[in-house]
Amino acid sequence: MRKIRLTMAQALVRAMAAQKTVIEAASGETQILPFFGGVWAIFGHGNVAGMGEALHGVRDVLPTFRAHNEQAMAHAATAYAKALRRRRVMACTTSIGPGALNLVTAAAVAHVNRLPLLLLPGDVFASRRPDPVLQQVEDWQDGTITANDAFRPVSRYFDRITRPEQIMPAFARTMQVLTDPAECGPVTLGLCQDVQTEAFDFPAHFFDERIWTPRRPRPDARELGEAIRLLKSARRPFIVCGGGTLYSEAERELAAFAQAHGIPVGETQAGKSSLATAHPMNMGAIGVTGTGAANEFAAEADVVLAVGTRLQDFTTGSWALFQGEGRRIIGLNTQAFDAGKHNAQPLVADARAGLVELGAALGDWTADTAWTPRAVSSKTAWYTQAESYTEAPAEPGNALPSDAQVVGMVQRWSQPTDVVVCAAGGLPGELHKLWQAQRPGGYHMEYGFSCMGYEIAGGLGVKMAQPEREVIVMIGDGSYLMLNSEIATSVMLGRKLVLVILDNRGYGCINRLQHATGGAGFNNLLQDSFHEVLPEVDFAMHARSLGATSEKVSSLAELGPALARARASTKTYAVVIDTDALISTDAGGHWWDVAVPEVSERAEVRAARKAYETAIERQFVGN
Repeated sequence: MRKIRLTMAQALVRAMAAQKTVIEAASGETQILPFFGGVWAIFGHGNVAGMGEALHGVRDVLPTFRAHNEQAMAHAATAYAKALRRRRVMACTTSIGPGALNLVTAAAVAHVNRLPLLLLPGDVFASRRPDPVLQQVEDWQDGTITANDAFRPVSRYFDRITRPEQIMPAFARTMQVLTDPAECGPVTLGLCQDVQTEAFDFPAHFFDERIWTPRRPRPDARELGEAIRLLKSARRPFIVCGGGTLYSEAERELAAFAQAHGIPVGETQAGKSSLATAHPMNMGAIGVTGTGAANEFAAEADVVLAVGTRLQDFTTGSWALFQGEGRRIIGLNTQAFDAGKHNAQPLVADARAGLVELGAALGDWTADTAWTPRAVSSKTAWYTQAESYTEAPAEPGNALPSDAQVVGMVQRWSQPTDVVVCAAGGLPGELHKLWQAQRPGGYHMEYGFSCMGYEIAGGLGVKMAQPEREVIVMIGDGSYLMLNSEIATSVMLGRKLVLVILDNRGYGCINRLQHATGGAGFNNLLQDSFHEVLPEVDFAMHARSLGATSEKVSSLAELGPALARARASTKTYAVVIDTDALISTDAGGHWWDVAVPEVSERAEVRAARKAYETAIERQFVGN
């Protein structure tokens, strides 16, 4: 057997470079591309000598990208994988200690959203000769604990490489997890810094090219039969479309299935853009941030077909949304854990394969004759109502615009191929309800973990995955101040973003929630926080200091022309606008379970508690 003598780090990156993936275009044509789109690296004493030298050796086939923040580069890698439907992946390498721990939040984002991400943090010396080394976390009771153990609960697979030959079985397991539709998520390999540099005679076949084809598990015959029985018994069926629909590339099959059988569809934050807004059965967003149309039909449905969704509380209205008499749920999901949630009838399968087989078995069956046309009428009424929130006011006046009005202006300026990127705060609610997506992947929201700071880094990852599309990052001042460093990275890499920064001077979304639960305005808006002097942050100047072109506009009327200048720009362009922190779209939506104190001196809290106790009686308690 032919062998090649390499360090562990050299062997790892050479094996990574040999992995390929099959990409299927909408036309049906396929192409084979590298599975790893690159490696994000911030070097330190825990990885610069081993991984740094190894990555330099393969830089022509496995590019290395320098970032400015470890969490941000992992967000970019996660967004890259999401934009490419989990078909391609990026890796991230850091030093030990703070560099490694900065990845943990981003690992949780990938974990919750079921997205592949390879994390390669440096670790302590396996030999323990120089212990304790710089940045080493010591445990008095357990000599095997390092900072990297913090990754265990947010990794699908975790390993620590303490001998060079261990990388072979560890990497094999890594690839299985990163490419498996059910197990997909972040993998963490803690790379002991001395082991990175140690040599071993690796068998040459470890570096052979491997082509990974997406697995599409078909449904079990018994589960399929039971799902068909439930659907055929339904008079008021409803579909919840989750992110798994996009990951499975099942948007065409979903569109055909819903149309053929007259079933209205509600989209989760992750599933939005699976169907074009114009599709007659697309009722829009579902749940807490849902449209009036989608929630009306979800509440009445007797059978809910949940396709590729985790059914989290924002989707289900904290399990108070589905109120149909004798309602049943069918969980079409590759992951059995998700498919069986809340007493659902599981249908464990790939979304595309499952929809095709369900459709074939249902034949010409359709929903109740009154159900489908009513859905079309309700959808029309909703979007007529929504326009009143997104349209620019007739009289500009001196009032600050709402988030919804800014969303409307960006929508009118955008093109069908554009991608809007956002994450936590008030904007996800407005965008989920009001944004009209026209192409798959045109709506990119991180709301599984609702992670503030994802937006700019995530936008960069999307742009790297799809450089031909205009990427619009909508972000509030709070998230911007948390993590903005990758503006500089986007400029450095020549990956242009359009940033729309909405400044409401605080955490406006949580401020509204605070008031809704009876609380006083406290510690959310800057003016309600402890201060000696209120900061006057010049976001346009700050973005400019990081290399972007920028401007601040004073009104909605000025926003449109500024967005046109942003589109014409060849590098990252930031547009800043002040907005009203108190206004949100009150139409649509649904109750959300946010516990209210049982005892309070405030009458507002006591009233909110009484309303809360009434609301929780509507919750459906399952397992």
